Amino acid sequence: MKGIVSVLGLCGVLAFAPCPAQGADWKMDPAGSKLEFVATFEKTAAPGVFKEFDARLRFDPDKPAGGGLDVIVKVTSADMNIADANKEIRGKDWFDYAAFPQAEFRSTDLRRIEGNRYVARGILLLKGVKQPVEVPFSWTASAGGAVMEGELTVKRGAFGIGTGEWEATNVIGADVKV
Repeated sequence: MKGIVSVLGLCGVLAFAPCPAQGADWKMDPAGSKLEFVATFEKTAAPGVFKEFDARLRFDPDKPAGGGLDVIVKVTSADMNIADANKEIRGKDWFDYAAFPQAEFRSTDLRRIEGNRYVARGILLLKGVKQPVEVPFSWTASAGGAVMEGELTVKRGAFGIGTGEWEATNVIGADVKV
């Protein structure tokens, strides 16, 4: 199963600067990074963004094996730019902010696919549910740092996102791109 979350898709652009102590350790640049998601409402894109998240990366693009990626997302920072939607996703049927304020992705299996394309295989913890996921990403290095860009699709039902009256997928789609 591929994915990161149903109302937590993962269309992310992360900017990194190398840490001076170790060339394979990268520090995320919060100002240059974003983590977006796109759900569907009545077959229309319903985008949102996570405003608070952090990523830690151990990565050598020439030798990705042995690297790792840890991403922590404060789901409480989700913003769909619609007050009613923002209120609804806080509740138990969706993210259940009170019980599960953050999501985590942890990978110690980074592999090159081809050229500057890689995949991080790991475990996504969302709303108390752990699922294996694969996150394909591209890596573009520059003189001052690097940009990591990826996208995955998550089945929201696999994580208990959108339960109760929202469980059916005819109004809110089953897949969420992150």
